[in-house]
Amino acid sequence: MTEPLKDSIVLITGAGSGIGRALAQEASRHGHRLILVGRRPGPLQDTADLLARPDTLCLSADIATAEGRAAIVAAVALAGGLDILINNAGSVASGPISAVGDAELEQLIRTNVIAPIALSRELLPFLAERHGQVVNVGSVFGDIAFPFFGLYSTSKFAMRGFSEAMRRELAPKGIAVTYLAPRGTKTGAADNFGALVGPMGMKLDTPEAVAARAWQA
Repeated sequence: MTEPLKDSIVLITGAGSGIGRALAQEASRHGHRLILVGRRPGPLQDTADLLARPDTLCLSADIATAEGRAAIVAAVALAGGLDILINNAGSVASGPISAVGDAELEQLIRTNVIAPIALSRELLPFLAERHGQVVNVGSVFGDIAFPFFGLYSTSKFAMRGFSEAMRRELAPKGIAVTYLAPRGTKTGAADNFGALVGPMGMKLDTPEAVAARAWQA
């Protein structure tokens, strides 16, 4: 089968580890140009070193800040445009809701909800020019609200609603919107809820398995 999006420009947030790194490897195998975004330059470079493309751009930026998003917009302009935006960066929180402090609450909602919405908004002109696609990485926790994952589930329910609304709103402009809902994944973030995996009967997939299925979508 011919790859319909070969040599597209793909931007992945949270690309320094986990699902983001696996998505980058999968995109590279499909022959795409990559812009890798994350807060730490070291892990981003580690991801880039795994890829076959020497033209991969690594950008250390915090999507939760206006300055970080401005740097991303500038990088996309320098790259010549954007075909696919993958909003993958996010935080995982677990534990009883009674134990959630204001700082943790604000940080997770800012990272998991406000930042990807704002970044999508700011990159829409580039995506419209090339009839591109927005991919929001959600979670099965955004379809089923799990106990002890109240804050995280709330953020993913929000992203699912945003994705559905944006899909309808942007369709006339030729921009596609895909919402991915993987189940628990074996990443560093999973260490935060390791004690709940057994008691809750959770099954964890590898980032590579998630990325392969995601790219089919």
